[in-house]
Amino acid sequence: MENTCPSTTTDPRLLRLDPNDNIAVATTTLEAGEAVTIDGRPVTLPDRVPTGHKLALLPIAAGEKVIKYGSPIGSAMCDIRPGDYIHTHNLKSDYLPTYTLDGSNPYLREDLKQ
Repeated sequence: MENTCPSTTTDPRLLRLDPNDNIAVATTTLEAGEAVTIDGRPVTLPDRVPTGHKLALLPIAAGEKVIKYGSPIGSAMCDIRPGDYIHTHNLKSDYLPTYTLDGSNPYLREDLKQ
């Protein structure tokens, strides 16, 4: 029986935290122009990916959810290709608006709402 588990054909420096993730975490700094293998396919990294940061394992369309730990952590702000660095320039948190200081948060002290 053939083993088709993606983790067996992905560069060991990329950590997929959950089988449903469309991103991985770099376990070491990866330099721009460096080649990695993602699901058996060679990919040249367009940007530097620092240790502990995210990169795409699959194509992620603009507006699509970025999945880490098997759960959405935000939405892609543009189309993202496999190997692309994922950070605040192309990932929008879907949760930040709940922590604004616009006076709509009922848990803030009254003096902070002004």
